[in-house]
Amino acid sequence: KFSDMASQQSDVGDESLYPIAVLIDELRNEDVQLRLNSIKKLSTIALALGTERTRQELITFLTDTIYDEDEVLLALAEQLGNFTPLVGGPEHVHCLLPPLESLATVEETVVRDKAVDSLRNIAGQHSQSDLENHFVPLVKRLAGGDWFTSRTSACGLFACCYQNVSTNVRAELRQNFRNLCGDDTPMVRRAAAGKLGEFAKAVESEYLKQDL
Repeated sequence: KFSDMASQQSDVGDESLYPIAVLIDELRNEDVQLRLNSIKKLSTIALALGTERTRQELITFLTDTIYDEDEVLLALAEQLGNFTPLVGGPEHVHCLLPPLESLATVEETVVRDKAVDSLRNIAGQHSQSDLENHFVPLVKRLAGGDWFTSRTSACGLFACCYQNVSTNVRAELRQNFRNLCGDDTPMVRRAAAGKLGEFAKAVESEYLKQDL
């Protein structure tokens, strides 16, 4: 378990691992500044743990503990957008989706926007099958979320995956986006309108008029 990482690291004779143990402890510290410091050095922790433990333990831990101060969540959202090599490359990039999905639903706008930026950044690193099995279901969950925060975040995630999925999935994405354009909540409609031009550039011309 992740809770055992720090003690395992500090038990190792190599003194170079001691700072890693400190950083891991700081992820759970009550002091916001210490947690922020550790989040900003997540890549160092991940390198020390290796790709498998980063996927299985560190990412799981981060996903389960997303209820922090906004500045910590903002730093986390930014870090995860550059984490693909640290989880083992494109083959495993989808393991970054759960924490970023959670971050894309929080109340603070700057955190949500940064999570969407990171999701857009890693979308292109997914294979078509991983997009259809992992990324598109995330977009649909956000688009169908009970809270307007998740639906506004979803608006920014259509264009980055649309052209790399199958014809049937494209049709579903167009319908989902159209639903957001007619959402009951003005903030969601505004977010959809703001991303309409970007999505229209990705959509085939024959569908523009009938679907958007």
